[in-house]
Amino acid sequence: MSLFSKKNQTDSGADKTVLAEMALMTIHDGVIITNKNGAVQFINPAAVAMTECATAENATGLDYGLLIKLETKEGRELPENENKLIIAMKTGQSLDRFAACLIGTKSGKRIPIAVSVVVADGGNRIITFRDITKELAEEGEQAEFISTASHEMRTPVASIEGYLSLALNPQTASIDERARGYLAAAHAASQHLGHLFKDLLDVTKLDDGHLRPVFRPVEMVGTVKQISDGYLVAAKNAKLNFQFGANKQNAVGGLDRRLDQVVYGYVDVNFLHEIMDNLIDNAIKYTPAGGSIYVNVLGDGDRVLINVTDTGIGISSDDLQHIFQKFYRADNSDTRTIGGTGLGLYLVKQRVEAMGGRVWAESAFGEGSTFYVSLPRITGEEYEKRMIAINNTNNGGVQPQ
Repeated sequence: MSLFSKKNQTDSGADKTVLAEMALMTIHDGVIITNKNGAVQFINPAAVAMTECATAENATGLDYGLLIKLETKEGRELPENENKLIIAMKTGQSLDRFAACLIGTKSGKRIPIAVSVVVADGGNRIITFRDITKELAEEGEQAEFISTASHEMRTPVASIEGYLSLALNPQTASIDERARGYLAAAHAASQHLGHLFKDLLDVTKLDDGHLRPVFRPVEMVGTVKQISDGYLVAAKNAKLNFQFGANKQNAVGGLDRRLDQVVYGYVDVNFLHEIMDNLIDNAIKYTPAGGSIYVNVLGDGDRVLINVTDTGIGISSDDLQHIFQKFYRADNSDTRTIGGTGLGLYLVKQRVEAMGGRVWAESAFGEGSTFYVSLPRITGEEYEKRMIAINNTNNGGVQPQ
């Protein structure tokens, strides 16, 4: 019996049901309908082909997880806490276009897909997934164009910035104050343009797969503190209180004792540096003089949790759901005067996810913000083993003395 059949349907209702079923049977997108427990009730031919389950009969009654096996685009298996499909199916929440790679159950073939979930009446879940191979190819062409254009334009912009610097230097040029003001504005604009091209290059390198994380074992508290200490002068110049190992709840009583933890991670140090640079720089830019910034690191089970908290202007609930999108910038009277490319937080999200992590923010407009970065944690024993392996490799396989 069809999943869509109902008793005592009118002819008009029956016609609509037939048309709906015909549409599902002929579209190119995969469609799987499950009950609230995840057991497959219906699967269309496109989903049968993409999951390689041979026939709809083979799939009916199975748990959807046996058919839809996902990896990241880098080929890393998705743990449950990062697999948005599993989270949506368990919680009964909707999911919109989660990008991942579908692994064929027989051939092991990887297909990039965008998967969505809608919860229907009675708790049934409707899973749809689309092959986005062509879309990714087109995005790759766009990224290649952006990368090439950005690279080519960086040279003339650097020249413009250099000549403007010479014009503003009293030792190399004599100009009146009005002209100095014009040139200073032009110099600031050229620097902004240079930052934009750099961010575009950084983003496209990872987007198109030309830049992959290079993992190494790291003691996280000391590493993040070292990066943070590089911003002490900038924070002081901005008249901000900057503390590492404290947050606004416990700063009055001194440093957070969680600093006594020795926390190890397995990360790309350059990626970690870029992540912290963007988050701390943003905190400084968006916190008025007299405010505070707190950076902390702690071990949280099998994760390393980093937070950057500020007492700045905050982010509205409408903006908060978009801040990690490419080129997105909050548009209000408090942010319009602050420069930015709209790529910094997108780059943060990109780098964090490439290392198997997650980033999110909590904020309210006018009440400050906290950005959280969760990364994989390793034990002290794992850290030692990986360091020995690295040392052996660097020493040509000779055990260090």
